[in-house]
Amino acid sequence: MGVLERVRAAPVPKHFGAKLPLDTIIRDDCIAAMSRLPDASVDMVFADPPYNLQLGGDLFRPEGGRVDAVDDDWDKFASLQTYDAFTVAWLGEARRILKPNGTLWVIGSYHNIFRVGAKLQDLGYWILNDIVWRKANPMPNFRGTRFTNAHETLIWASHSDTSRYTFNYRAMKTLNDELQMRSDWSLPICGGQERIKRGGSKAHPTQKPEALLYRVLLAATNPGDVVLDPFFGTGTTGAVAKRLGRHFIGIERDPGYVEVAEERIAAALPLDESGLRTMQSPKSQPKVAFGTLVETGMLPPGSTIFDSKRRWTATIGADGSLTANGTVGSIHKLGATLQNLPSCNGWTFWHFERDGAVKPIDALRQDYILATEP
Repeated sequence: MGVLERVRAAPVPKHFGAKLPLDTIIRDDCIAAMSRLPDASVDMVFADPPYNLQLGGDLFRPEGGRVDAVDDDWDKFASLQTYDAFTVAWLGEARRILKPNGTLWVIGSYHNIFRVGAKLQDLGYWILNDIVWRKANPMPNFRGTRFTNAHETLIWASHSDTSRYTFNYRAMKTLNDELQMRSDWSLPICGGQERIKRGGSKAHPTQKPEALLYRVLLAATNPGDVVLDPFFGTGTTGAVAKRLGRHFIGIERDPGYVEVAEERIAAALPLDESGLRTMQSPKSQPKVAFGTLVETGMLPPGSTIFDSKRRWTATIGADGSLTANGTVGSIHKLGATLQNLPSCNGWTFWHFERDGAVKPIDALRQDYILATEP
């Protein structure tokens, strides 16, 4: 089976109907293709639209080499008004096909992102964050007439101000070494083996790094969600979606880019189920009572648990209560009483010992959650 068959390039039907063309690249104009998708059908739109760079002449490096900048026809518009009309058209279709709790991510440079931001607000989107992607290795300003342009801006917006959108806060905090993820992200631009080339030249002038899409998809989607990219290019969104267990729909009219994307996505390896599991926020974790661990024999009645410094030892009752020094209470209340504190998180205060290893009882709760996941 050839590469193109494995990824599936969709024909151009009059309408897709209720069935989404999942994990498919649609070869067509983005607005025309989106107009055939059903209402409220995708969980996220990630868009990297033309920047309308308005470059004036060629750029050259100090040694005389020409800079491989964006000068393709798809990035050229007759006027700012023409670009605005194009922006309103694709943003309108994107909002129609987004689910009520879906989100839009759009990335751009100073040439276009402010115009895009204004139009999406006019259409009813609700801006959640603007993210500054600070390029760790930006291209210098060869003319020396301006500051080096070292960042791009992403706008994260929900379908409306009432959307109950997905934000995997805990996963982002874990990804960031237990610190809240900030709205300025330092990531390198595409280079090395990741930069796709054809005939010695870049296959696409603005290929985005997979690390950027990895963070976006991990932050605002869940496994099985559908991500639409109306400016698919060489398929970064599709490759990362496949790795993370999300579905993608790509739209791209350039057959050369489609060919590269198909080959790239076919080679992408999805993570296994254990690799896809992320840390959950306390709000989203299933509720497990301490008594459940007692009932299931994970901590049987009559066994003992203790604090990390072994100052206090408590015996577990048949009803999940604890007894220590003649005082009876729950894992939380007894922990607070013994320490003379107003409150205590018993899940992390009390510990148990197995095979010579000492762990908080919360480890057993996590084992129970994993064992009972559907």
